[in-house]
Amino acid sequence: MITLNNQTGICINISMLESLLEKRREVELVIVNSSTMHKINLEQRGVNKTTDVLSFPLKDFANTPLGSIVINSDLATIKAKELKHTLKDEITLMFIHGLLHVRGFDHECDNGEMRREEERLINGLGLPKSLITRMEN
Repeated sequence: MITLNNQTGICINISMLESLLEKRREVELVIVNSSTMHKINLEQRGVNKTTDVLSFPLKDFANTPLGSIVINSDLATIKAKELKHTLKDEITLMFIHGLLHVRGFDHECDNGEMRREEERLINGLGLPKSLITRMEN
């Protein structure tokens, strides 16, 4: 189940995103603008700039939420236009990336494990290139 906190006017396809979740697991999805994301990034990570997606995993105990995923709708809109795909696809790509982080994956140190899982999910949904792949190019 996804608990949605949409602080923007964009439409979110919750049912498709929920299809990516493990059964009986909950994730909070927060959709914000660039200004709010900048504040969150500074407060939580000490990074003084905006970013596309942030993930905040919770301890992995039975029957507890996996964590929170925060998506920057402004950057998602820009990236979707730049790469010529839909905003829905871009939000889904960001959600997948964030979901893998709350599940414990870390593309900076896992020898490609997160990239492979991200590609598997993306290919299964017929989506464009992943965030990790775009960062590598």
